[in-house]
Amino acid sequence: MLKIEHISKTFNPGTVNEKQAIRDLSLNLEKGDFATIIGSNGAGKSTMMKLLYGMYPIMPQHVRAKTIGRLYQDPMRGTAPGMTIEENLALAAGKGGWLSHVSRQEKERFHEELKLLDIGLEKRMTQPVGLLSGGQRQAMALLMSTMTPIEFLILDEHTAALDPKTADIIMELTGKIVAEKHLTTIMVTHNLRFAVEYGNRLLMMHQGHAVM
Repeated sequence: MLKIEHISKTFNPGTVNEKQAIRDLSLNLEKGDFATIIGSNGAGKSTMMKLLYGMYPIMPQHVRAKTIGRLYQDPMRGTAPGMTIEENLALAAGKGGWLSHVSRQEKERFHEELKLLDIGLEKRMTQPVGLLSGGQRQAMALLMSTMTPIEFLILDEHTAALDPKTADIIMELTGKIVAEKHLTTIMVTHNLRFAVEYGNRLLMMHQGHAVM
């Protein structure tokens, strides 16, 4: 499903600020794996994730976007605050985000998908996303990132900015959606309980290496 062989990334090469963030990294994930990544600050976790979702040129972003969904650490990213819940979902579904472009059938689909989150958003479809709490926006972003057919989901510390209770809710939703859609998933987290409870593979990043 995902195979990376002997990848390295050095910042500011040839200068006094040279830093090798990734050192000869190899990673092989099978379809359906839920890999959790832990490690201290500066271990290379963020750089590895950026390599995966195309910010660095081993995998162009236009290629990544076709098959990979991503959730950010910041709940304010991943949604458009000035647009309604319904418009955000329409945008994620590739319909441009405008009500005139959304059929009745699609609106009903959005309602049912929101209902599955079980946090009441299906009753607020015409409200701006900017009125939602951080946890509600992260739940929205999770739904939006998996609305179209994808094969791989990247979770970049997506519960780190949430309070413990909300983080538990988002992780439960994450596990449910990943299982239902049979997604191969890689999640960076500082929460060891989440890493052990949800992942079937645990990797530790240390000095740019992934230790299995």
